Amino acid sequence: MNAQSALNFDRPAAYQITVRGAIPAGWSGRLEGMTSNHLTLNDGTTYTILTGELADQSALSGVLNTLYELRWPLVAVTTLPLATPARNPEQPPA
Repeated sequence: MNAQSALNFDRPAAYQITVRGAIPAGWSGRLEGMTSNHLTLNDGTTYTILTGELADQSALSGVLNTLYELRWPLVAVTTLPLATPARNPEQPPA
């Protein structure tokens, strides 16, 4: 693994975390402000998909620990590309 492909533990990263069950939307504050969407399969199984940018891997650990303590079964954790900030149209690209 080269240095460019390695994740940085102390930098922001975007994540998608999937758990089984329906986490109430009002719990965003306990989950570092991540947004939640629900997916219900034909068999009635419901999943919550949390998406958002976290400050670092310590924040990710905090979210995962909260989900564990609240007994939400973890299905998947995926790293997503960070959104790029909007460029000022009057400023030339770097």
